[in-house]
Amino acid sequence: MGSSTSPKITISIDRGGTFTDVHAIVPGKPDIVLKLLSVDPSNYKDAPTEGIRRVLEAATGATLPRGEPLRLDNIECLRMGTTVATNALLERKGMKSALLTTKGFKDLLRIGNQARPDIFDLSARRPDVLFEDVVEVHERIVPSHPRSSQEALSSFRVIQGVTGEQYYVVEELDTTRLTNDLKALKERGYGSVAIALVNSFACPDHELKIGEIATELGFSVAISSQLQPMIKVVPRGMSATADAYLTPVIKSYIDSISANFEGGLGGSHGCCVEFMQSDGGLVDFRKFSGLRAILSGPAAGVVGYASTSYDQEAKVPIIGFDMGGTSTDVSRFDGYLEYTFSSSISGVSISALQLDINTVAAGGGSILSWTNSLFMVGPESASAHPGPACYRKGGPLTVTDTNLFLGRLLPEYFPKIFRPNEDQPLNREITKRLFQELTDKINAEHGKVKLTAEQVALSFLKVADKSITRPIRNLTEARGFETSSHQLAYFGGAGGQHACNVAASLGISRIIIHKYSSILSAYGLALAEIVQEAQEPMATEYLGAETKIDTKLQGLVERSTEQLKTQGFEKDQLRHEIFLNMRYEGSDTSLMILKPDDGDFTSAFVERHRREFNFTFDRPILVDDVRDATIKDAPQAAQHEDVYFDSESGFVKTPIYQLHELGSNVKLHGPAIIIDETFMSVAEQMGRTLQKTSVSTNIKECLDFSCALFSPDGRLVANAPYVPVHLGSMQFAVHYQYKRWLGKLKDGDVLVSNHPMSGGTHLPDVTVVTPVFKKGTDKIIFYIASRSHHTDIGGILPGSMPPNLTELWQEGTAIESDKVISGGVFNEARIRELFLEMPVKYEGCSGSRNISDNISDLKAQVAANVRRIALIQNLIEEYGLETVQMYMFEIQRTAELAIRNLLKDIYQRYSGKPLVALDFMDDGTPIKLTITIQEDRSSVFDFAGTGDEVRGNINAPEAITHSAIIYTLRYMIKSNIPLNQGYLSSVDIRIPSPSILSPTSTAAVMGGNVTTSQRITNVVLKALHACAASQGCLNNLTFGINAKIDENTGETIPGFGYYETIAGGAGAGKDWVGESGVHVHMTNTCITDPEILEKRYPCILRRFELRDKTGGEGRFRGGDGVVREIEFLTPVQCSILSERRVHRPYGMEGGEPGQTGLSLWLTKDKYTGHERRVNMGGKGSIPMNTGDRVVIMTPGGGGYGSVKD
Repeated sequence: MGSSTSPKITISIDRGGTFTDVHAIVPGKPDIVLKLLSVDPSNYKDAPTEGIRRVLEAATGATLPRGEPLRLDNIECLRMGTTVATNALLERKGMKSALLTTKGFKDLLRIGNQARPDIFDLSARRPDVLFEDVVEVHERIVPSHPRSSQEALSSFRVIQGVTGEQYYVVEELDTTRLTNDLKALKERGYGSVAIALVNSFACPDHELKIGEIATELGFSVAISSQLQPMIKVVPRGMSATADAYLTPVIKSYIDSISANFEGGLGGSHGCCVEFMQSDGGLVDFRKFSGLRAILSGPAAGVVGYASTSYDQEAKVPIIGFDMGGTSTDVSRFDGYLEYTFSSSISGVSISALQLDINTVAAGGGSILSWTNSLFMVGPESASAHPGPACYRKGGPLTVTDTNLFLGRLLPEYFPKIFRPNEDQPLNREITKRLFQELTDKINAEHGKVKLTAEQVALSFLKVADKSITRPIRNLTEARGFETSSHQLAYFGGAGGQHACNVAASLGISRIIIHKYSSILSAYGLALAEIVQEAQEPMATEYLGAETKIDTKLQGLVERSTEQLKTQGFEKDQLRHEIFLNMRYEGSDTSLMILKPDDGDFTSAFVERHRREFNFTFDRPILVDDVRDATIKDAPQAAQHEDVYFDSESGFVKTPIYQLHELGSNVKLHGPAIIIDETFMSVAEQMGRTLQKTSVSTNIKECLDFSCALFSPDGRLVANAPYVPVHLGSMQFAVHYQYKRWLGKLKDGDVLVSNHPMSGGTHLPDVTVVTPVFKKGTDKIIFYIASRSHHTDIGGILPGSMPPNLTELWQEGTAIESDKVISGGVFNEARIRELFLEMPVKYEGCSGSRNISDNISDLKAQVAANVRRIALIQNLIEEYGLETVQMYMFEIQRTAELAIRNLLKDIYQRYSGKPLVALDFMDDGTPIKLTITIQEDRSSVFDFAGTGDEVRGNINAPEAITHSAIIYTLRYMIKSNIPLNQGYLSSVDIRIPSPSILSPTSTAAVMGGNVTTSQRITNVVLKALHACAASQGCLNNLTFGINAKIDENTGETIPGFGYYETIAGGAGAGKDWVGESGVHVHMTNTCITDPEILEKRYPCILRRFELRDKTGGEGRFRGGDGVVREIEFLTPVQCSILSERRVHRPYGMEGGEPGQTGLSLWLTKDKYTGHERRVNMGGKGSIPMNTGDRVVIMTPGGGGYGSVKD
């Protein structure tokens, strides 16, 4: 191959899903650039090794046969980015592993946050967990809480957490039992374990001890507190399981590569081997782990454009646009790398430092389809094998085929790597034939205007481009940046064909093309730096001069420095970046702030919070974590074709330029090709802003909110899919405000309401409505609204969810319509009057028990609305008001057509016969539905036969029934058409009034939103024969205390209220098993993480696990409910509001019903000291003492089909 004295080569390799890119620096020669298929089994086993072989042949002139070990003597450094970890996660091909977690939480990671990924998937499917077995560890550590009674924890050992806070060891670690359990795992073939104990982020000693024992027994070990020492055990635990699952795969992959080289990668040849981590830093291959490898490839691309395209003098921010074969990654750079600590990949919540990269499933290989009269691109991909149709492997039509067909991709400039001999170009004829076949199909269905094949292809291209602009806006406008003020740096194999259209859609006028744009991720590896990180949690207020923070940071710096020194680096080669993870008191939105040049962390935090969320709090600033990144800096290192642009101009003779032939500052007159060898997003961005800026646990932790866009007359245009019960009901509220304030509102006015007679569902769900005016006029052109569940709004009991109400006034403040902002001024005095003074006018009622949270959450709702108004205005400026509103109505017509087609299918399936269903509330009240479908594809949903209004709080305002129907119809069309009024245009909904579904104005409705709504949905699904009944309940649990006067000081001690809904079993269907421990149908709220719950409230979560064998039997079994047990550390009022405690969730087609739920109060008899188990009933409220426990056992789902079938 050549002697070791040959020039030393630096090789950088990025292995993507479709292509593997190679860049090599050979001293004294031009760089070597290669592009290979990542999977080509007929020609080579491993793409990176094949790339190295080809580089060595080119650099040395030697012939190196495939399959023989290669020598590394001539290689100075080998750097790699890889998708091995990502692919193992996506394909579920990791190491057989087990989870070790605190006793009582064996199913915690299976339940997760209890939400389902797709609210319109009746099966409620969630990705499987990564571990195959669980060991419950006998240990328990809990935080000290200022509200806890003195005697509650006084008998337990006190320790200080790494945050400086006090914790109690309520159960010591049982190492003997643990050792036996680990040995049993070893005998069953487990080689890897993840350790995730509750509260270990602050108290890691138990995890560290378990890690020692497991390591001694030969396990690969992932310790959650060492991987990411941050609060929230669920994402931290999932991260640990991901690491345990993936790290052995990474090690095996590295070993397989090592076997291809003489002496292996760690031999005496002097070649350094480094891998790119998700945070954009390089690490020695021996320290490369699964958790840090998930974004390895995309991170290299960010480093590439950040290092080559950003002008340090002009300081214009850049959007990175990396379009590959399988997906597109977008990111942002403004002089420093932007990070995030949380993401979800293939259904696994990852809590680890990573570059902030948004991925959309639209790449060159994204498959094209025509569904429900819509052009669809992805999310399925043709990948590298078989690949797009033009790859000559029998693949489907893809985005790549579109660009080839329209002349935007030129075969003569594309690598000729196809067919067995790897010498054939892309096949344009196959693509042409398939597009004509698809066009014929579309024209046959469309019936009206006949499209050409070119117009069809261009339509798909526009859809792909729009799907890319959406995540870019999330990175910019959702954080307070103007997208148009950025430059676009494109790279990736497919980026060039889309960059101009994407930039134009975003208002970006400058595109940056690097000479290595098609392999920039590989080139970025050559420019990357070696990074060593260290992080620890804290719990302190930031006051400026912080000795405690400085001391901890110094320790982190010293630790990172020593670790890099062991790799041969000197101290003077290193630099340090210091970060504080900061948040406002009462908020969970932490921002990781890089130490500014002037050292003023406070100003940097406040400025960023204001930019991203449009306001700041007048609250103390807390520091949750400190972080050091120690960095070892990297060394300074004419022809024409016909191209189809649009239907008006058709194919245009277009000049082709070679990038390497263009000099600096050359201006080209377009069109030209340079060759190198929207409504739904508005609502979704509102939701993200609202979640991050809210203070109350319900909005931040539980995601109990919804956001939507409405027409000038208050009709629904698009609704972000958060909480289904809000989907159709919010338009009642907005339409009511439209009629009430017609002609009276001015720019700067914002409305608030929650009354059921003005479109509310129940009083805690507070709606904020902002009118959007045409610029310079008093004409309203849209409304934007957000609805959030406020944990306490006053009333007779804390938590504002009392179970035994009979009158509306008992529930808390009832606001028919008022101005939260008038003329741009926040009306805090009026809000305090509404939330504090209005409820106390009624006997036995209190005002809000946490008015500061109400005010903060209202401000968050206002901020979410304000932020999105800018997006609407941008749309109007780009397309014009007439076009935007025309598109709005076109969406509604598309939805109406989809529903009419659905109704036609149902009519034919059941021969036009009426569909009837009946079910009962636990008190015996019937809910009956008759669905009649007409031949003209219209329908009547008639609830005649439904019971009367009840003397209780399970009455449901009419808006709730509309939500249940629109949710069910959206599920049944199985198409991603934005939720809007068009769904109900062909549906006549008839509700008897007054009744339980149309109560009078003073009736209590608290439970209708959270219990009756589920029964309505079950009845609609039952009539349509869609699936068995799910748990049919939200299991609403509240606890708290009222404010009181301190007898010693005379000061008022504020009360508090906590509210949560609890998952259960999902019903089975005709081809699916019911999911266990999940929220279904009319809710999708998350549950509070155990560590957040115990930190914020005086309680201990003793158990949260699945309730085995509670799903109904059947050919497809119903899902199981859950058990949630909470011990109180101070006296509280605890209430349960639930259903399905009497009538079991029905089975279907011979399937058995699920089990009913049960709510227990565990207390000690004050006379005998014996434990009492008291059934609280479906709706009960009990004053509980210190040490008492509430146990909620939720219902299972019904089975589908007979077991005998």
